[in-house]
Amino acid sequence: MNAEGAGPGSRLEVVSTVEALRARLRGEASVVLVPTMGNLHAGHLALVAEARRHGSCVVASIFVNRLQFEPGGDFDRYPRTLERDCELLAAAGCHVVFAPGESELYPEPQEIRLAPPKAAEQLCGEFRPGHFEGVVTVVAKLFNIVAPHTAVFGRKDYQQLFVIRTLVRQMNYPVRIVGVDTVREPDGLAMSSRNGYLSSEERTKAVRLGRELRAVKAAIESGRRDHEALCEIATANLTAAGWRVDYVALRNQSGLAVPGPADRDLVVLGAAWLGRTRLIDNLEIRA
Repeated sequence: MNAEGAGPGSRLEVVSTVEALRARLRGEASVVLVPTMGNLHAGHLALVAEARRHGSCVVASIFVNRLQFEPGGDFDRYPRTLERDCELLAAAGCHVVFAPGESELYPEPQEIRLAPPKAAEQLCGEFRPGHFEGVVTVVAKLFNIVAPHTAVFGRKDYQQLFVIRTLVRQMNYPVRIVGVDTVREPDGLAMSSRNGYLSSEERTKAVRLGRELRAVKAAIESGRRDHEALCEIATANLTAAGWRVDYVALRNQSGLAVPGPADRDLVVLGAAWLGRTRLIDNLEIRA
């Protein structure tokens, strides 16, 4: 399967097997990986644009990874939009799409799984048991298959980015990790494949999560240090507006730990539900 794109005179190549991908990438001087689960939006295309700055061959993977969905999660209803995704990737200048089936990436039960770091046990990890184990396992497999020198991830999944950086550092992968700033809708909502689950009424309300995080950020940058109280206020405001809040929390950027008096580089993170849809967002803070 080919599609026009990836620069003048070139075509996007779509491969579905490990063998075919390795054959295609053999001899490439600089491969950059953009892992995705598909159902792409402008945020993903920003990752591809950044990837083009770091290498001559951009590979986007499209794979809905069952291992990172908690029991009762939205694995079955997660949109599969491969044809549209490939059209978008071609226009964005991607060179290769790796779109394996589940039996290709997991040809037998994946009994060997990687354990994520302790930082993964809090925040989203507390509410999505097994999620980060699934993330680090599939990312490790993709690194082994693609052998990129650089991989690009979005900062919207801030904890995920932290976990992947730790994976690379502790497992000695020769891969540079590049984080790309969150891409937002004109009203400030962080772009997410799950935004498509929102009803029109929920979509109007969805901007409230980012608004509450911005209020925490503004308060801290103005000198307030009652971090816990600020997060409690944001949680109460979201709850009163009809959200079911998993957490609003402040952490340091260096270790995703509760900030100490000397910490200045911070991040406020939030995860909350509107109806059946779980949204996340974060903002970095210089205190």
